[in-house]
Amino acid sequence: MTTIITQGDLLKQDDVDAIVNTVNCVGVMGKGIALQFKNKWPENFIAYKAACDAKQVRPGKMMVFDAGAYAQPHYIINFPTKDHWRGNSRLDYIRDGLIDLVAVIPKLGIKSLAMPPLGCGNGGLDWVDVRPMIEQAFAALPDVELRLFEPGDAPAAKAMEVRTERPRMTAGRAAMLKAIELYRELDYGLSKIEVQKLGYFLQAAGQPLQLTFEKHHYGPYSEQLRHALNRMEGHFIVGLGDGNVEPEIEPVAEALAEAQDYIAQSGDEVLQGRLARVQRLIDGFQSPYGMELLATVHWVQQEGARSSDEALARISAWSERKRALMQPEHVQAAWNRLAAEQWLH
Repeated sequence: MTTIITQGDLLKQDDVDAIVNTVNCVGVMGKGIALQFKNKWPENFIAYKAACDAKQVRPGKMMVFDAGAYAQPHYIINFPTKDHWRGNSRLDYIRDGLIDLVAVIPKLGIKSLAMPPLGCGNGGLDWVDVRPMIEQAFAALPDVELRLFEPGDAPAAKAMEVRTERPRMTAGRAAMLKAIELYRELDYGLSKIEVQKLGYFLQAAGQPLQLTFEKHHYGPYSEQLRHALNRMEGHFIVGLGDGNVEPEIEPVAEALAEAQDYIAQSGDEVLQGRLARVQRLIDGFQSPYGMELLATVHWVQQEGARSSDEALARISAWSERKRALMQPEHVQAAWNRLAAEQWLH
């Protein structure tokens, strides 16, 4: 066995026979290395999701995807390290999985393999425990080159490769892209908090985005919008990353031009009016905190608050974090802006 301990971008290992992807057993690749795999090899995700739906993905058993005889890597080996994406990885799953992996490798004729730090990072396991388990297991494969990646920072969000199918431009996507561009007066990437709040206010302004929002840690939040942004990543926006690093979301220039053409050709003056209304509302509140504050005050007003004092009371009951963070004068300023721009009903 030749083991090379390394760091860097696991997904750039295009000269190995196989690459290992850590997965759960419920068909979700929502963040971390798994999300990077989903974006680069969407066909693997489709096969993996179908296998999970059929209850065929279980700890201790590799789910192997054949990318094609001329593809490099030839195989993507999906290695279950946890049952559910919400749970932690388990050392016994690593141990049992390594037994199966070591059995699978010679059957497939694999001579070189790139592997992440199994179960570390989002999985919660300690590299000090995991590394010796891997090295001990691969001692049985003296003719296989193992590139073992230590825990480290994810590659920059803009450098992450995306090979998913480009979605078509729609009114909703065009509206979100234009809203992001209008927001970027300070010329920096947006956080997910800010993009969520742009979607929230666009829909509140009457744009039929068909999103469901709920009370969340940082104010109104839509899981549907999160999925929509993941679908747009690499095609219409860049900078979303792997779900772990703080993103800096920016529109792709070509996609923004397409969105502008879409809006112009549609002649949708109502949409342009809604965008202008949102832009007036958020002017001066362009920061993660400012957008959270504005959306939170709007939410509690929609719940029944009839004054800034009532809004403050509801915000204080929302969470300890909001109670400490959102001062009375901040809530008053947000309330005044919402009232002045006729967002309070």
